[in-house]
This record gives sequence, C-alpha cells and structure tokens, in this order.
Amino acid sequence: MSKQTFRLQELADKVDAAVKGNPERLISGLSTLTGGRPDTLSFLANPAYQKHLSSTDAGAVILTAEMAEGYDGDGLIHSNPYLVYAQLSHLWDTAALALEQRHIAASATVAESAQIGERVFIDEGVRIGEDAIIADGVVLGANVVVGRGVTIGEATRLYPNVVLYHDVHLGTHCTLQSGVIIGSDGFGFAPSPDGWTPIAQLGGVRIDDHVQIGANTTIDRGALEDTVIEQGVILDNQIQVAHNVRIGRNTAIAACSAIAGSTSIGANCVVGGASGIAGHLEIVDGVHITAMTMVIKSLTEPGVYSSGTGVQPNAKWRKSIARLRQLDQMHGKIKALEKKLKNTE
Repeated sequence: MSKQTFRLQELADKVDAAVKGNPERLISGLSTLTGGRPDTLSFLANPAYQKHLSSTDAGAVILTAEMAEGYDGDGLIHSNPYLVYAQLSHLWDTAALALEQRHIAASATVAESAQIGERVFIDEGVRIGEDAIIADGVVLGANVVVGRGVTIGEATRLYPNVVLYHDVHLGTHCTLQSGVIIGSDGFGFAPSPDGWTPIAQLGGVRIDDHVQIGANTTIDRGALEDTVIEQGVILDNQIQVAHNVRIGRNTAIAACSAIAGSTSIGANCVVGGASGIAGHLEIVDGVHITAMTMVIKSLTEPGVYSSGTGVQPNAKWRKSIARLRQLDQMHGKIKALEKKLKNTE
C-alpha cells in the first residue's frame, strides 16, 4: 500500500495550524524527532525533547510559536502540538479500512432475526445472535461473538476475538481491541453453610459513543441495573470493571487497574496504572489517581491522590519496613509519655 503524501499547507488546513517555512513541502508520514526523514512530520510537545530540535532530520515539526523561536526549519505552528499530532496520525493509519460495501464472510454465522446495516464488514468466524442490531459501517474482526439482543452503533470497530454477551449496548464510533469481553457475569455470590450460592446477573452493559477499550479488558454486566461507561471514556489494556460500576464522561484509566462493584467514578478523571478501587465508593469529577494507588474510601473533592511508597534500594526499604512495624509500639510509648507529662503539670 503506497503512503499518502500531503503538502504542508494541506496538513495545516486540516488542523487549523499556521505554516512556518515552505508550504509546498511534501509529507508522507510521521516520525519522532530523532527518527525523522526529509518527508516526515515530527512534533515537539514536551520541552525535554527540545534539545533534539536543532539536529532533527524531519522535514517539518509541529510546535508552539514559543518553541519555534530560533528554529530555521519548516513546521506547523499550533498551541497544542500533541493534539495536532493525534489528529493527523489518522491520515496514515493502515489499520483503517475504507469499506464501501457490505461484506459477510462465508464462515460467519448470522441469526435470521439479526439486523445488519449498510457497509458492515463481518470477517471469518464471526457469530451474531438473535435480535442483534448492527448499524452502518461497523467492522467485526475474525471470531467476534455478538450475543442475543446486542446493539452496536454506527462506525464501531471490534478487533478479532472480542466477545459481547447478551444485552450489551455499544454506541457509535467505539473501538474494542482484541480479547475484550463485555457482559460477563459479575462476581456476585451469597454465602451459605454449604458454600457460595451464585446470584443471577440480570442487568446489562451500556457503553456510550466514542469509547476506546484496550486489549483483554473485561467489563461485567450489572446485577440488577446496567454497568455504564459514558461517552469518551478511554480504557487501557487488562482492566477489570466489575458489575454496576459507572464511569463518567472522558475519564481515562491506565492498564492493569481494577474497579470493584457498584463504584461510581466521575467525569474527566484519570486513574494511573495498576490502581485498585474498592466497591460501593463515589469518586467525584476531576480526580487524578496516580499509579498503583489503592482507593478504599470515597473521594469527595477533585484533586490528585496517591498511596504506596516509591522505589528505593532494598537495604533502605528493609529499614523502612522495620520502622513501620515499630510504629504501633512507638505510638504506645508516646501516648504514655504524654500522659506522664500531663500528670506532672
């Protein structure tokens, strides 16, 4: 597949940026500053990489007007270089398929009651259950399973081996990477003298528009009401979302995090990788949880929250742990001294 080539001015027009230098320069791809070529466009979003600007071989660079001072090469000037890079990256995305007509592979199985829209691409081994509704422009990769009563919105893409259990709703323009499982039973069991009695999970999962879900992430169905992922949420790889969780608009959660049941996370939050959030909690809008944080109580004020300790040499860590184990004993001694001092006053 030949690469698409654009004039620098064409790229500027697409993202409302100003051209610095030659507007006729031809660009056929993106690159880092250190890996640039004369026909690539790079970007400078982090000041830490400004040291590479003067030596880059990239034909043009996306940067702010301030960062462009003293730079003699061609470029695109914009207040948010990283956003411009993100927008232009789709011009060279080889994973995107230009589908002009409906395609259903011979090995796919589609229930008679399923409704299939226009320009839907259904790859080998796909299974679509009864009463499913697949909107226009949907792409279903190889071996995708779409359960009974599932709805998938326009231009949503499911990569190979995604599984949607029954009664899952997916909005428009969503992307689910390989191995995603939506609608599996929540971890609901009632204890009894004879062991654990499973609770039927009677709710579904509702995922709104423009949601991105990373590989091998799992989202459980609700026990009675739906698990809900609101518009614009981005979930990284290998995340566990338990039953009846609600995640607010435009919240981002990094890899290997886990959210226990019935917790509500607000809009515009960020959850760092490998974080754990306990169940039945409320997290308000605008909370930033740093990596490997354990959240065990509701967070009622926006801001940055952390837990755990940073890495240190093993010998120092052992001393720190030894002192930590002595805290209770030290606390008792301090309280005794305070009482003794108070009695002598």
